[in-house]
Amino acid sequence: MNVKKRTKSSRMHGRKMGTHGAGSRKSRKGSGHHGGKGLSGSGKRADHKKTLMIKLYGNKYFGKQGVTSRGTKRDTRPRINLGQIQLNLETYIKKGIAKKSGSSFEINLKKYKILGRGEITDKLIIKAKEASKTAITKIKKAGGEIEIMKKINKTKKPVIANKE
Repeated sequence: MNVKKRTKSSRMHGRKMGTHGAGSRKSRKGSGHHGGKGLSGSGKRADHKKTLMIKLYGNKYFGKQGVTSRGTKRDTRPRINLGQIQLNLETYIKKGIAKKSGSSFEINLKKYKILGRGEITDKLIIKAKEASKTAITKIKKAGGEIEIMKKINKTKKPVIANKE
């Protein structure tokens, strides 16, 4: 016959029962908010350990770091908006990226994809790797042109005919 036994904490009340029969308090310290093994307890109420960890390991100790799933790859192609191009025309001329030829500006952005956010007032002739549909229409409305550089596929291997 099973007898339901009350928990030790509910039975042991009164004077000198801070340990509930478990010996010293040290032996009961596991994990949780009060600290204990290792760096446990650096959560809700124990911010005093955070400064130590940041000093030892830097800001990368807390939070999530590391590899995202291998299926999701970040798109790292460089992009630029038309509004940014219009704002930075003078700096592009100084750096040698753009030239003024008559009433239009020739801009060399061969590595970039041109996006359509922003407005254009000047006539631009842009060389770019890629461009969005809105960017192309805005450039043509302003009287400019866009030259899209075509990729050369280097991964295809030449087919060698077998000699028999």
